[in-house]
Parts: sequence; structure tokens; C-alpha cells
Amino acid sequence: MLVKRVLPVAWLTTLLAWQVPAWADAAATLPRAPLEIQAGTERHRLEVELARTPAERRQGLMDRDQLAAEAGMLFLYDELQPAQAGFWMYRTRIPLDIAFLDADGHIVAVHTMQPCPSRNPYDCPVTLAGAAYHAALEVNAGYFEARGIEEGACVSWPGRRSGCRSAAE
Repeated sequence: MLVKRVLPVAWLTTLLAWQVPAWADAAATLPRAPLEIQAGTERHRLEVELARTPAERRQGLMDRDQLAAEAGMLFLYDELQPAQAGFWMYRTRIPLDIAFLDADGHIVAVHTMQPCPSRNPYDCPVTLAGAAYHAALEVNAGYFEARGIEEGACVSWPGRRSGCRSAAE
């Protein structure tokens, strides 16, 4: 009798796992927030997905065919990430810009990353931050250059200290 109860539950679990991969609905389940980049006198607004957990950060923007023009993904960390840490483009189909942000929200490094077509993750290059960071912002490639957003610009979002402190503070 016990076997009859276990088999249907195991079969159902296997069927559901096969039909709905873990990453399939990641975009729909991530919280979204407005984000503002202050670059000199200009302010640029985006709607970003927030990747806060290790699993959300690992998934990132993988397996997506497009990203809206005024959208992005903000990777948030509880602890300072070392300059030697980085991001890769395995299974990422969209060329992206990435900005690494310090604890005050200032951009400390900007890089452009191209998709990696390899099915072998070890063939995909890693883009190192080059500076310690607390967050990283991914947007469509060319976004930062087209808007004159460079190192020193300040990024703010709900839940972060309001406003941007000057780099001199």
C-alpha cells in the first residue's frame, strides 16, 4: 500500500520538473523596481528586475531573446564583491553593458559584454569588474555610451539610501 502512495507523488514531481524548468518563469517572478541614473545634469530612468539571491544572480538574463530599451537587471549583494569577481555571458543571447556600483551607488566600472555562442560554459570569457562593488547593473549594449553615462555617475533605486552622495563625501 505504501508503494502506491509513493509512486504517484514521485511521478507527478518528475513530470512537473520536466515540464517547467527552474529558469522558465524567472523573469515573471523577479521583483521590479524603478531605477534612476544621475549623470551630470541628466537623469535616466529604467525599470529593472532585482536579482537578490544567489540563484537569481546565477540565472541573470540567460536565455532571453530581448531586453526592452529602458529595462535592465540589477544584481544586489549583501557583502562587498572583490574586483576580481565578474560576470559571464554563458547562455546569454543579448549584448549587454554592465556597470559595477560601489556602496554609495556610484558607477566604478563599465564594460560591454558580447553573447557567448558556445555550449561549453568554460569557453565563455568572464568580464572582471576591476573594482570592488556592491551591485551591478546590466542593460542593453550601447545604453551607457549613447547617454554619456560614465564612471562616477550615480544610481539610485527604492530600498537604497535615497539620493546620491557626491564622490567627494
